[in-house]
Amino acid sequence: MSSIDACRAQCVEFSDRASQLELDTFVKSPSSLLERLRNDKEKLRFRLATYIATNPSVLPSVQTLISASASTDRSAIGAALKIAEGRCTSTKPDAARKIRDFVQRIGDLNVQAGYSAAGDDSSGIQAQSQAKGPAQPTRGGALLEGEWKTKLANPFKPVPLPN
Repeated sequence: MSSIDACRAQCVEFSDRASQLELDTFVKSPSSLLERLRNDKEKLRFRLATYIATNPSVLPSVQTLISASASTDRSAIGAALKIAEGRCTSTKPDAARKIRDFVQRIGDLNVQAGYSAAGDDSSGIQAQSQAKGPAQPTRGGALLEGEWKTKLANPFKPVPLPN
């Protein structure tokens, strides 16, 4: 793939992209991601989502990753696909469609369950803020605050510790 194609394939801003070295490593050895992030489903989900959103042409390697992974990792992979699709929807609808089609073709129930569950979780900040409303207490790690959850919270504010 030429660098021109890589630039066009991006769904996310430059600062949110995975490095070309990370992508090349993943394409050559998809299971290396599982080895590196063993037992950390959160990191697996977000790192893989970053790879896919950076360059959706890594999907064949995701297929290899699914084949090499345990069923517990497959739901995190499904969630990563959903997150990447969400990142691509507004900027590259074709890439988002490719990701959606890929998930439907896979036919792995664990991947599809993770994909569906991530859709429930990340249905959009607007939907979450409207559903919660101002009555629910905020959590210590909330990134957005204010009545409509539109103001960024201070990332340096000390986290309240439980007594």
